[in-house]
Amino acid sequence: MTSKYLIINGDDFGFSASVNQAIIESHEQGILTSTSLMVSGQSCTEAVNLAKNYPDLGVGLHLVLVCGQSVLPPEKIPHLVDRDGNFLDDPVKAGLTYQFNREARKELALEIRAQLEKFQETGLPMSHLDGHLHLHTHPVVLGIIKELAAEFHLKVLRLPSEELNFTLAIDRSHFWTKLVWSQVFEQLRRHGERLFENTGIIIPDKVYGLLATGKISEDYLLQLIPKIQTEIAEIYAHPDYSPPTNPSGSMEFKTLLSDQVRDRIQSCGFELINFHTLKKFIVND
Repeated sequence: MTSKYLIINGDDFGFSASVNQAIIESHEQGILTSTSLMVSGQSCTEAVNLAKNYPDLGVGLHLVLVCGQSVLPPEKIPHLVDRDGNFLDDPVKAGLTYQFNREARKELALEIRAQLEKFQETGLPMSHLDGHLHLHTHPVVLGIIKELAAEFHLKVLRLPSEELNFTLAIDRSHFWTKLVWSQVFEQLRRHGERLFENTGIIIPDKVYGLLATGKISEDYLLQLIPKIQTEIAEIYAHPDYSPPTNPSGSMEFKTLLSDQVRDRIQSCGFELINFHTLKKFIVND
């Protein structure tokens, strides 16, 4: 590879019509190259139909195991969801359940397979895999993903990893939260790298967004992008067209349409691509 590559991903595709609209417009008119589909989202069918009209938009699976609904009916996974099919809303409690509840772990494997199968049924080629609130980085979940990776042709996996000092140089608010998240997810990243070593699965060198959740503003990206020195990086955001209860989604949507951010990406030597293109570059390298 002779260039630096940047993937701009929009999470939560399929969550709602307004998220779908923001992601498509960010791709058509802005810098977004990739998105992650919630196959249990209320607007999943609309998202899939939209994606089929945009072949340059890479679509991966946004695995939902917390703060969302399951694909399987509640009676099949009673240790994971309530009677309405809702996962726990607390990622810490969910993580502890998956770690220490044997029945939950068995059901977890069934649900992950079901979400992979539902994505497969869309007919879209799977660009990559990541997870809602990054619960896919949980060691138990990663172990299940590894077992299913070959069967479902998984080629790219998101494991968050970003320099704490970059974010703090831009915004020092919530310092202790950022410090803890940085340390926790670096440990999870190392575990994931060891687990998937020699599997052929691509893990982007750096993934930015965790330490600026809900704050991917134009100013943030204008300051962050020149600091990125790696060859392969992903920046993810959560754009939303008209979120009355989530103004950060609207801000992130506007950021992805910024001409200044696009110019900064180009001036720093990055080529905007999706994960499908990245896989071709690495194979041909």
